[in-house]
Amino acid sequence: MASIIIRTAVEEDISQIVRFNAAMAKETEGVTLNIDVLEKGVKSVFNKTRNGFYLVAQKDIMVVACLMITYEWSDWRNGMFWWIQSVYVHQPYRRQGLFKLMYQEVAESARNDKSCVGLRLYVDKDNLNAQATYQTLGMKRTNYELFEVLL
Repeated sequence: MASIIIRTAVEEDISQIVRFNAAMAKETEGVTLNIDVLEKGVKSVFNKTRNGFYLVAQKDIMVVACLMITYEWSDWRNGMFWWIQSVYVHQPYRRQGLFKLMYQEVAESARNDKSCVGLRLYVDKDNLNAQATYQTLGMKRTNYELFEVLL
């Protein structure tokens, strides 16, 4: 996609990332997030790099997509899995290959990081379009189901 730059997010991107995350929660789960809590959560990624990092896709001067990478230690593999989370592409830019570009950047960075042993993500079981995209990029479905308890 011409004139798209994939880059590591900077603090000036926080407000757009917050807007995108709020929109994603509403769109995918029908949840209205507390913006103050969300903004603190996004800022913590910038303040505590051990939490992860964001990538953004920028067209001209506008950020049009984002994703977050978080880390999970694997004792089985003696290394980190990078989890792809908080993926959002602004509506007018969907279906144009932005996630693919961002994924390729993540994969290249992960390959160059000796501590990274793989990439993971989770997806809503009903989001068949996203699942097809992930499979096209070479990701495989695992045997695991996700369980959680919110505190």
